[in-house]
Order: sequence, then C-alpha cells, then structure tokens
Amino acid sequence: MDKYLIVGLGNPGDEYAGTRHNTGFMVLDAFAKASNIVFADKRYGFIAETSLKGRKVFLLKPTTYMNLSGNAVRYWLNQENIDQSRLLVISDDVALPLGQFRLKASGSNGGHNGLGHIQQLIGQQYARLRMGIGNDYPIGMQIDHVLGHFSTEEQAKLDPAINLGVDIIKSFVLAGVDITMNQYNKLGKGVKSDK
Repeated sequence: MDKYLIVGLGNPGDEYAGTRHNTGFMVLDAFAKASNIVFADKRYGFIAETSLKGRKVFLLKPTTYMNLSGNAVRYWLNQENIDQSRLLVISDDVALPLGQFRLKASGSNGGHNGLGHIQQLIGQQYARLRMGIGNDYPIGMQIDHVLGHFSTEEQAKLDPAINLGVDIIKSFVLAGVDITMNQYNKLGKGVKSDK
C-alpha cells in the first residue's frame, strides 16, 4: 500500500495554540476533523492515520518545537518507510498575504526555521504548502508577529485557505503534486479586497 506523510508545522503546548506559527497544525486539525480521526501522542509528534482510496496517510504534528522539526519528519519517514516524494510539509509564511497559499514541489526554506531544519536533514526535494500569514508588523517584530494569535477578523480570512488546504492534502495523495499545483495555486492567490 502506498504511504504518505503529511506534516503540519507548529509548536506544541497550549500557549502556542492558535498562533500564526501554528498554521500548519491548524490545517492538519481541520483535515483530521473532516476525516473523523484523532491524534495520538507518539515519538516526536502527534500522529493520526487514515486512508484515501487505498493509500495510507499519516498526519504528523511534530512536538520537537519548530526549530527541530526535521527530527520528527526524518524519524517518521524512516519509521514507516515512506518515500520522500510522498511527503508534504505545511507551514506558515510571512511572505504571502494572509489567506493566500502556495504549493511547491521543492525549493528553499524561505527563511522558515522549521523548513530550514527539515532541509538540513533531508534536503530540498519535498513538497511544501506555504500558508500566508502576512507581514503586517513593524521592523524587528517578526517573532512577536508569528507567535501572536490571529484576530477574529484574521481567522475569518484564513479559514477558507485552511479548508482548501484540506482539499490540497487529498489531491496531493490522490493526484500527485504537479496536478495539485496546477489546480490549486491559482486559487491560492486569493481575492484582492477593496480596502
């Protein structure tokens, strides 16, 4: 049976729940809820399992903290003998406006510490879904921004992207990264508001 590892990046612990840096966790939580599955606390992370049309899907929310995310990713790839081409990592991205997203088949870490650590351990050849959290913060305040919570208004802008993230995971597993990029990246550019 083909196996897939879908990783949502974030930081464990109640104090980080709902923060911008935990957008990856939010996408996986939405997928798990839609699939009626729950996470179990296992080595290096919370794991949930499901299957899509005969393909086994592992969801991983690392508990290593963001800067050591690669430890969890490498461990579970090896543990379940999953090919790196079947790995999708979901992260927050300050370079994309809030509510936008971008799926890429490979590439640089874009200055993201979690992606950077994964890249150190397994290289750049893995798919990643970057979820925009915007960069509306003063110079020098990036850490406060990414570790801050979404306002109700911001969450309302993010929710449609999270729901599309759930669809993207399914498409990635069933159709592959190229077809999924072609289908969803145009939606990820979002609708310009008239503000």
